[in-house]
Amino acid sequence: MNDKVFSKPIKKQFEFDEEVAAVFDDMLQRSVPFYKESQKITEFFALKHLTENGKLYDLGCSTASILLTIHRKLEVEASLIGLDNSEAMLEQARRKCEAYGAPIIVQNADILEYAYEEADVFISNYTLQFIRPLVREELVKKIANALKQEGVFLFSEKVISHHSKLNKDLIECYYDFKKEQGYSEYEIMQKREALENVLVPYSEEENITMAKNCGFSHCEVIFRWANFCTFIAVK
Repeated sequence: MNDKVFSKPIKKQFEFDEEVAAVFDDMLQRSVPFYKESQKITEFFALKHLTENGKLYDLGCSTASILLTIHRKLEVEASLIGLDNSEAMLEQARRKCEAYGAPIIVQNADILEYAYEEADVFISNYTLQFIRPLVREELVKKIANALKQEGVFLFSEKVISHHSKLNKDLIECYYDFKKEQGYSEYEIMQKREALENVLVPYSEEENITMAKNCGFSHCEVIFRWANFCTFIAVK
């Protein structure tokens, strides 16, 4: 189903409700530049680090797309667990997992409060940016504490530049991309307003510093297009 969520007037802040869940896969493909490529890199490193009887968590798993791809490529026995606080998203995820016969666990959970077990891999695709900065570091610390030594945290985020002109140009570049995907000026403006104060991005450097401050020995960018980054943090 095509994303037409913002083609009409929006009177509330952005939320992952039933309307968004129904078109979310299309929204990702058309709203996140080189989404498939960043996901392939994430899958590659996730599969490299998953061990026999290991565990992988996807935080903010939405419709479980990356978990399904990882499941199809798995060469070891491992537990794949998706967590999300949107029941509408999880309904879509459960349908997809059932259709593919994939034994993926998807749960309605608060990722800030969840009791994580020891894991090989954590994934977070455009999720941290929706966590309030005051508690974002606490979540990353929980992730680091739950990971095995040499375990990895793979996360993708929209980023900002602290150079004002460059940041403005990056936003313009991104909006040009969205127009090429068929979004109108009105839809772009509507979504921007709906996300105001809901999505709070950090810079590339701030994300790396946060990871290191929270217990990771190394963090770097493994994919970037303008103001979209995929990071790997190694415990």
